[in-house]
Order: sequence, then structure tokens, then C-alpha cells
Amino acid sequence: MKKTLCSLSALGSLLVLSGLLTVQAEESTSNETKLGWSTSAELGAITTSGNTKGTSITGKIDSKQELEQWSNDYTFSAFFKRDETEADDGQTIVETSAEKYAASAKGGYKLNKDTARLFVFGSHVDDRFGAYTEYTTVAIGYGDELFKTDTMSLEGEIGPGYYRGKTDLEETENGMILRSAATYRWQISESARFKQTVSLEYGEDNKRSIAESSLTAKINGRMQMKAAFLVQNDSKVPVGKKKTDTQTSLTFVYSF
Repeated sequence: MKKTLCSLSALGSLLVLSGLLTVQAEESTSNETKLGWSTSAELGAITTSGNTKGTSITGKIDSKQELEQWSNDYTFSAFFKRDETEADDGQTIVETSAEKYAASAKGGYKLNKDTARLFVFGSHVDDRFGAYTEYTTVAIGYGDELFKTDTMSLEGEIGPGYYRGKTDLEETENGMILRSAATYRWQISESARFKQTVSLEYGEDNKRSIAESSLTAKINGRMQMKAAFLVQNDSKVPVGKKKTDTQTSLTFVYSF
């Protein structure tokens, strides 16, 4: 577990470094995609005191790389929560109640059509208090832009894959899956943007769905405020665990 967390932390550091070392982009026309790196880093923290004491921290790094023939996406996220309670004897008890790390990468090979892609996807999640303490997914498939207007767009992808999960009871599951995903974007105004992502991994043993709704408001040229609501559902979980996890976050986002 420690080795995995160290690997994920190292991956997050590499993503930050990759974003800082921006490659030289070619001059493009209004109809061409700008080549190079674009990265955003977000961070949010909540501290409570008084009758309830605790600290929760959430962070995420999104990095996108555009090449002549490839469009690549990399993501690293972390969530940590620690609570303080007072025992009957007056002693303060500090407990970690949430600790989750996730990393994913997707490489999209551009076809003759501007928006069509053949993709390779991989993700890994370590969730110390989740129904699945480890969950790894790999998939390949086809993705395309389903529709686009001046302010809205919808992208979808689908393909076969494989997953391996370890429950909190140390039981291991694995098998073939069918993975599908969609991303909807709506530019509400010059300073406000809505985004909805949905993914479904359909396997014989477990069906995992993840949906995130987010609203981003621009503060200045590089800084934004983001409010997000995430829902994750597993169809099969160990006894005593809930099938659905939710997370509401308010973060600052810096783009570079």
C-alpha cells in the first residue's frame, strides 16, 4: 500500500513538472488545435473547530498534451480528511476518516476526422476507507465528438477493457469490462463554465459508475473558483459498506 501511495505521489509530482516544462507550441489558425501542454491545478481545504474539529483537503491536477498525431490526458487527485474527537476521559482522539488517491492517463490517436480518436486508457485508485481499497482499470476503444455548437459540446467513447479490484476484506476481483464515458461542456458566459462527466465500467462481478458535475467561475486570467459534486457507485460491495460515495468540493483552480 505504501509503495502504491509513493508511486501515485511521484506521478503527481511528475505531472506538475510536466506542466511547468511547457513545450513549444506551433502557430495555428482558428480551425487548428494548439499544440503543446495545458495544465490546471486545484486545491481546497476545510477546517472546523468548536464542537466539531477536523480538517479535509482535496486536490487535483489535470494535464493535457496535444501533439500532431496524439491527444493525451493525465490526471492525479487526492482527498484527505482527519477528525478530532474528545473521549469521555477528556483526551483528544485524532482519527483519519478519509484517504484517497487516484491517477489516470489516456492516449488518443487522431484519425483522419478531426475529432475521432482511438484511445488507450488506464487508471488506478487507492482508497483506504472505500469498499474497494484498490481498483485498477485498463481499456481501449473509440471516441468522437457527438455534437458541438458555439457554447456547447458533447464527447463520447466506448471500448472493452479489464479491471482488478481489492475489497476492504482483502478479496481480489478481476475480469473483462465494457467501458463507456461521456463529457458535456457548456460555456455559460465568458467567465462561467459548466462541465458534466460520466463513466460506466460494466463487468460481470461489479458495475462502477462515476459522475461529476462542476461549475467554474473565472476570477482572473489564470485563477478560477470551482464547485463540484461527485458520485461514485459500485453495484457489489462487502457487507457493511455503502454502494454510493459522494463528495462535494469548493476549490481554487490555477491554469498554466
